[in-house]
Amino acid sequence: MTRELFLEIVVASGKGGVGKSTISSSLAILLKEKGYKVVLADADAEAPNLHLIFNISKWDKESDYYEGRIAYIKQDKCINCGICYDRCVFGAIEFSEGTYRVNPWICEGCYTCSFVCPVKAISFKFKVKSGMLRIVRETGYGFPLVSSEIVPGRPNSGKLVTEVKNIAKKIMRGNGILLIDAAAGIGCQVISSLAGANLAILVAEPTPASYSDLKRIHKLAKHFGIPSTLIVNKHDLDKEYLTKILDYASKENIQVLGLIPYDDAVPKALTQMAPLIKLYPDSKASKALIKIAEKLDSILSRWDEWRLEHIPSKIEPFKPIIIKPREESF
Repeated sequence: MTRELFLEIVVASGKGGVGKSTISSSLAILLKEKGYKVVLADADAEAPNLHLIFNISKWDKESDYYEGRIAYIKQDKCINCGICYDRCVFGAIEFSEGTYRVNPWICEGCYTCSFVCPVKAISFKFKVKSGMLRIVRETGYGFPLVSSEIVPGRPNSGKLVTEVKNIAKKIMRGNGILLIDAAAGIGCQVISSLAGANLAILVAEPTPASYSDLKRIHKLAKHFGIPSTLIVNKHDLDKEYLTKILDYASKENIQVLGLIPYDDAVPKALTQMAPLIKLYPDSKASKALIKIAEKLDSILSRWDEWRLEHIPSKIEPFKPIIIKPREESF
């Protein structure tokens, strides 16, 4: 019997390498086994890897994604003044063999070069291929996977992630768990992953870097008013930082879903391109993940009540650090 529920759950972390993909793939399988309709989305357009865990080499549907623009210089009008070269803060204008040209792999389409060109020699190519959207209707575990991959050098990976989510929602048809495996950090992709989400599962490990980045990703979740839970992976690496992380969770009203011990079975499963809980069901990490899924199920079973208890009491504005262009560029 399929359980009736419509939620977006994002598995996120402030840094990479903490086990998000292993956790996301495991939770997708375990939630499906508990009767939920599940759609899994890989929201790391720059380095997607969930399909590797499921040993997927062929996609049921692939489509090009077009977005943005790239500048180009009309050589018949260019007077080789070099102003565009001096003003481009991305370094996308190159000079070679007496000619200025735009490097399409670097250009962000920001219009600066066209604004400063005295002879209007710069134009734009619109609707540039920015990436690929990919769907597998059946992973072998009863749910589909939606993924994408951005063209190297193209900007706006966040928009590609938004399109991944839109496709996944169409597949869900208003019912089920959309489980989103976010990219690392707090950049555009992660912002797109969290926007509109109902629950954040934050993943950390007991290290100084992960503790610091946990606070950053949690601040972003609070910006969107999303209640958060916590999983500490490799919890037995450092007792001091485990204590710091758990104290932070208690202070911030973040419910701890569980602790996963370091386990050699995890990298072994990754190298064999198979889900951990299926390949090594009796491993320490698998047993911890099963308990985590049970706790998550208990939260979902009383979702409305739990959400009111854990929604952030204060919506904090998220203010990114703006790095200004070098003054000598102007």
